[in-house]
Amino acid sequence: MGSRRMVLLLIGVAGFLAAWLIQLEPTQLFGKAQWHQLGVFFQAALSPALTYEDGAVVPEGLFLMEIAEALYKTLIYTAAAISLSLVGGLVFGFLGSAKAWLSLAAPGHVWGRALSAIALTGHFFVRTVMTVLRSVHEIVWAILFLQALGAENLAAVFAIAIPYSATLGKVFSELIDEAPRAAAGALRDNGASPVQVYVFGLLPAVIPDLLAYLLYRFECGLRSAAVLGFFGAPTLGSYLSLSWGERHYHEVWAYLYALLALIVAFDFWSGAVRRRLTVGLES
Repeated sequence: MGSRRMVLLLIGVAGFLAAWLIQLEPTQLFGKAQWHQLGVFFQAALSPALTYEDGAVVPEGLFLMEIAEALYKTLIYTAAAISLSLVGGLVFGFLGSAKAWLSLAAPGHVWGRALSAIALTGHFFVRTVMTVLRSVHEIVWAILFLQALGAENLAAVFAIAIPYSATLGKVFSELIDEAPRAAAGALRDNGASPVQVYVFGLLPAVIPDLLAYLLYRFECGLRSAAVLGFFGAPTLGSYLSLSWGERHYHEVWAYLYALLALIVAFDFWSGAVRRRLTVGLES
């Protein structure tokens, strides 16, 4: 049996074992009431709401304005979180880069061996911190910050920014370590500091890849910001949660389609930016 088949078999066995351990019964998923509820929900997808379902007399178009407001808030929270993540990612990218740390231990330096040991220790410590930060999901961060700060705005922004900073830092540091060394080596040989080597010798070579990944994380941030609305942030998820709780499924689908449209539009825009960067590098 090939290794791939063995992996798939082990995954399947693990899935059945997990279902048995949590006592998952098919009747819990495929009961008559559940199928009826799913049918009602998915039937509403064919006719998303253009106005409120509760029948209240409201100005025409108010519901659509609410959708626009929900998308705007989701976009703003994402932009704030990703801006902080970019700063944190650049710092972690520098501190998590083996090249950046090893640049402290220049060959032939009188303290070369001691500096090499310090560099290896510092690199390991920063990589461990990044692993810990990104291993905690943004929902867990949001709950922790809500308990500590009691402010939905700060909690939502920090909940996304912290794990995303570590994720960006990991990717940035790996891209930097794989970057060509010629320019960085020349700067270091001419007495440039590690920060100067990082900013002028390493970053320029990987900026297109950094930007491409940053745009991808922004798209992920849109979904994260929307989900955090279920936990108090005034993003699209909070509006969606209210409609779901009242079983206004047509409204739910209107919000979902609006979020889908926002993500698709951003995907097309970010794709155009990446193509322009590629053309600019080739020309």
